[in-house]
Amino acid sequence: MDAKTRYEQFRRRGRGVLLAIETSCDETAAAVVEDGRRVRSNVVHTQIPLHRVYGGVVPEIASRNHVEMIGPVVDRALADAGLALSELDGVAVTHGPGLVGALLVGLNYGKALAFAAGLPFAGVNHIASHIAANYLTFPDLAPPFTCLIASGGHSHIVRVESYHRFALIGRTRDDAAGEAFDKIARVLGLPYPGGPALEALARTGDPQAIRFHSAFNQGAGFDFSFSGLKTAAVNELHTRKQRGETVKAEDLAASFQYALVEALSEKAVRAALQYGDRTLALAGGVSANTCLRETLGRKCEGRGLRFCCPELRYCTDNAAMVGSAGFYRLLAAPPDGLSLNAVPNLSIV
Repeated sequence: MDAKTRYEQFRRRGRGVLLAIETSCDETAAAVVEDGRRVRSNVVHTQIPLHRVYGGVVPEIASRNHVEMIGPVVDRALADAGLALSELDGVAVTHGPGLVGALLVGLNYGKALAFAAGLPFAGVNHIASHIAANYLTFPDLAPPFTCLIASGGHSHIVRVESYHRFALIGRTRDDAAGEAFDKIARVLGLPYPGGPALEALARTGDPQAIRFHSAFNQGAGFDFSFSGLKTAAVNELHTRKQRGETVKAEDLAASFQYALVEALSEKAVRAALQYGDRTLALAGGVSANTCLRETLGRKCEGRGLRFCCPELRYCTDNAAMVGSAGFYRLLAAPPDGLSLNAVPNLSIV
């Protein structure tokens, strides 16, 4: 059976099992997902130990490790699901945004598998996949709803109009939330990855100890700006050291986290209310931040909104979310050709 026939059967049934692959940054991941909601397997190989010595992701090292691990990770995902490649209905792979070398490893591997097995193939937007992670945790969730995406490279508020159509409401003008967390963590001498380390330190600090003001983030619009907050935190640290004053790293971490989380959560809740949505979802790597999850949950409850957030295992990069997004991508439009290329700056709209 060829890919065209398989796809026609998939569309007629409106259901199917996909192999999904994710290699946009420093995780090599593969998963088998059924009907966009049921995770049959989910395998993630992290490269954190490789990059920790450099204090951040080294693209060339990431790409080389993806080449080494993509085969074993895919084999494990199929074995865990108890399925052979020939029993699948399609292959979905992240093709952007991300590190171009890393993306190409997963994309080319996925295309080769699809060609060899005669399976429909779909390229998937990494940010759309993070949104789709919510479908894995909340089987009843369906568009339309508002979603805050906060990650190392992106900070967006989008309206999810359908499973495959998105409208941009607001975005960062400079640093992404995760990027800002990582930079302050580095200034404080915390290990890589910086975001989780800063969150752990902030738990022992006073979030009201230092007031980091941002007129832009307190404005009426829905865009963010975190560069000023980052600079203010760095200046606070340097100024106190120059004066010979004791710097309580935990207070600075807690205060910075509080300022950033308040900006993200307040604008996201206001956007959902303004656009008439009754559900606000959270997505992206920073959605694993406990302070952000709890703050958004509390604000949503206070304003009559349903709050959705993926399980922690689906917050950071994984392939199960790609399988969910890929399922709806293939239901909406024909498969992609095998000439599809990686797009490192791919936009969600």
